[in-house]
Order: sequence, then structure tokens, then C-alpha cells
Amino acid sequence: MVVLIVFAAIVAVLLLIAFAAIKVTREYERGVIFRLGRLLPVPKGPGLFAIIPVVDKMVRVDLRTVTLNVPPQEVITRDNVPVRVNAVAYFRIVDANASQVQVENYMVATSQIAQTTLRSVLGQHVLDELLSERDKINAILQAIIDESTSPWGIKVSVVEVKDVEIPSDMQRAMARQAEAERERRAKVISAEGEFQASERLKDAAAVMAQEPITVQLRYLQTLLEIGSANNSTIVFPIPIDILTSLSKSAKAGDSEA
Repeated sequence: MVVLIVFAAIVAVLLLIAFAAIKVTREYERGVIFRLGRLLPVPKGPGLFAIIPVVDKMVRVDLRTVTLNVPPQEVITRDNVPVRVNAVAYFRIVDANASQVQVENYMVATSQIAQTTLRSVLGQHVLDELLSERDKINAILQAIIDESTSPWGIKVSVVEVKDVEIPSDMQRAMARQAEAERERRAKVISAEGEFQASERLKDAAAVMAQEPITVQLRYLQTLLEIGSANNSTIVFPIPIDILTSLSKSAKAGDSEA
């Protein structure tokens, strides 16, 4: 009886040791092993592997891309405009050992780096650049944050500025500026149209001066246009050459008198 109890106790201990020694990690996980406090150079996994119970301690590291929401930051742009900006960063761990040894908490550290970099970079740009050159600013943020987190075994792939909140008085000023710009463009287009029309009229006058018959053709066209309209009053234009003949005849009569 005692032998059976001892045998059962030994089997239970062996099962516990085997359960503690055998580890399984998924495809996107790696096991960072510390053996008596010392880091093993190569992480374990994925799949099934064994460690030495009590002697080894394993830390699971997720290698999937992490979405990090950067909290809204109060920023003063280079042209002294206060704005409130938030962003999102996408990163993943490329060195599991470094992520556990080089930094205490890589999530908190990356978030703090992203916040300080966001305030620093946006403070170097004017408001117009922040609104119109978003891709350029995103690239600058990504490069700076990636360089800062690289020693921690982290690769930052994308940083995007999401929302830019502008004070209400500045929004009204920008609306007035946009309206004035639209009015300016409308006036320029109207002036360009009038200039082109005057150029065409000048060309038409030059043609009529060289070919007097075109004046008569224009006169007949005007009569057709008047006749096709439903007007109660009809005005008949008199050709210029008739007026010229009448003027000459009047002057000749005065001379004879």
C-alpha cells in the first residue's frame, strides 16, 4: 500500500514537472527565456519546446502589429496658432529579446515617444502646412519615432495624424479668407473674359474696316434677329454709309446756299 502511494506521488511530481517544462507558442509568438536570470540568445518558438522548470523563466512576446492611439496633444504651431492634434501609430516587435531587456514597458515607452515627437514636429510647422502637407508630416513623424524605438527591437511602420482641432475664431477667419480668395478668382476670371472679348471685337473691327460688305451682312443679321423676337417696338438700324451720304449732301447744299 505504501509503495503504491509513493509511486503515485512520484508520478504526480513527474507530471507536474513535465507540465511546467513543456511550452507551446503560436505562430505569432516567441518565448524569451531567462536561465537563472541570464538571457538566452535565441528566443524559443513557434511550436512545442521544453524548458528547465524552476531554472528557466519564459516571457511570451507577441510579434503582431500593434495599433497605438496617441492621446490628443495641445500644440502651438510655428505661426502661433493653438491646435489640438491626435494621431495613431502602427508598430511591431522585430527583436523579442530587445523588447524585454532594453526597455521596461515598450508600450508605455513607445506611447511617450510618440506624444513628445508629435508636439515637437508639429510645433516646427505652420498651420497651412499641417492642413495641406499631411503626408510629409506623417513621414517625418514615422522616421523620428522609428529611430527612437529601434534599440528596443520595435519597428514603427506607419504614423498618421488623425484629427486637427482648430479654435472657433480661427475657423471663422479661415472661412473669411477662403471666401475672399473665391471672390478674387471670380473677378480675375471675369476680367480675363472681358479682355479676350475686347481682343475679338478689335479683330472683328479690323476685318470690317478692310471689307465694308461685312457691315451690310451684319445689318441684315440684326434685322433677322429683331424679326424673330416678339417685341412690340421694332427699331430699324440705318446703315452707316447712308448716314454718311446724307451728311455729305447736307454739307453740299449748305455750300451752294
